[in-house]
Amino acid sequence: MRLHRPPRFALGLSLAALVALAAIRPVAGQDATVDRLAKLDQYNRAAVELMLDSAATLGLPVSYLRSVAYEGIQRKADGRAIVRAVRKQFDLLKTARATLGTVDSEELTAAAAVLGAGARPNQLATFRAQQKAPSRLEAFAVWADLLTRGVPAEDAFSGLSKLWVDGADDATFLRLWKNVQSDILQGLNPGTALQNRIRETPVRASPQVKPPEGQQENQSSR
Repeated sequence: MRLHRPPRFALGLSLAALVALAAIRPVAGQDATVDRLAKLDQYNRAAVELMLDSAATLGLPVSYLRSVAYEGIQRKADGRAIVRAVRKQFDLLKTARATLGTVDSEELTAAAAVLGAGARPNQLATFRAQQKAPSRLEAFAVWADLLTRGVPAEDAFSGLSKLWVDGADDATFLRLWKNVQSDILQGLNPGTALQNRIRETPVRASPQVKPPEGQQENQSSR
């Protein structure tokens, strides 16, 4: 989601917490030249650094994983909890890469957030494309946020994947996110809020990409 400031779900140590929506940013108020990992004890620091080295070898976004550790340090979290948080995100990034193939760091971190929020890899595979796809980052950002707000996983997947396959643009996903968020805050059931807003969302753009055959059949049968 290309916003001037990140939405609330981009903050904290939770899964949707450190998703990079526009760029990986340093933890606020910290000097990028300072080795904040030095604040960890030697064993937990070694564990984090090993994962960072592995991520670099695999071509995964090291700066994202480092940001997870930095935020934990800033919040004075236990060293073992920081290692667990980094490991969780490392595993999610590996699964996202295996599912989507070659995508940029922003899309990969957003995809990891979607998986951590409860989506399944086979659902994420609907968004696989050989080239950078318009609005995929925005779709992932909205998807992860809706899951954290209590939208049922199947409803979130079916609604957002249909919009994306049909060619929804950035503005469409952003408008959907704002409207569903408003409806939920007013007390509407999260799943109902999404279904209502999906039905009233027009999509006039050309289709982004055809979903995999198996999922194409599943969607047509709904």
